Amino acid sequence: MPAPDLVAAELTLTGRITTASNATFVGSIGDTTVVYKPIAGEKPLWDFPDGVLAHREVSAYLVSEVLGWNVVPRTWLRDGPLGEGMVQLWQETDPDQNAVDLVASDDVPETGWKHVLEGQDETGRMVALIHEDSPALRRMAVFDVVVNNADRKGDHILAMTDGHRHGVDHGLTFHRDHKLRTVLWGWLGDALTAEELEGIDRVSAGLDGELGRNLADLLSAGEIASLAARCARLRSAGRFPAPHGQMSAVPWPLF
Repeated sequence: MPAPDLVAAELTLTGRITTASNATFVGSIGDTTVVYKPIAGEKPLWDFPDGVLAHREVSAYLVSEVLGWNVVPRTWLRDGPLGEGMVQLWQETDPDQNAVDLVASDDVPETGWKHVLEGQDETGRMVALIHEDSPALRRMAVFDVVVNNADRKGDHILAMTDGHRHGVDHGLTFHRDHKLRTVLWGWLGDALTAEELEGIDRVSAGLDGELGRNLADLLSAGEIASLAARCARLRSAGRFPAPHGQMSAVPWPLF
């Protein structure tokens, strides 16, 4: 049986993800399971324009594809039962893997993990936010800087059985102003690898070609110019940036 036309074939809703801040549904297109976020279900935000979160999710996928690291699962715009929205291929995660974790401060692993910050839990116990030290997660951290991700929570990182890590929930991206809020600060100040620099170069070059033309239908000219400037700054610095500005460097909640 041929695969269904993921853009035109009927999208049937099968459930709702009630923990999401915006209307988010699980659905199916033929035998393909997808996530569907209708634009009509997006809540207004004080710092982002209304009705654009789905466009930013698709833009994040396009940048991910040009980077070549498969950070974002396939994502596209299409009509659905509740109107036009973002549709993304569902990913089955490995329940035995966690790329980001909270552990007791005296129980941080000596190798394989990066320490981000410490604080107290609801009982007053000192805990540490940590994330794994892996190439896949490093690439996601670079991606987040490029797209100016304002909401990289721990639960927005999907741990796959084969060790790959997908990032999801990219509605709060591509703002013209600095908005980077992430749990992936473990490589702060570290030099970027040649592979990571080459990925940034592909995005910069793509903005003058097909990527730029595709993003023009989804983002404002100012947002695309800011994306180009971020790539140039990151490429010039050659290392992971530090937090700056008055806003929090991590999202809340962390997961």
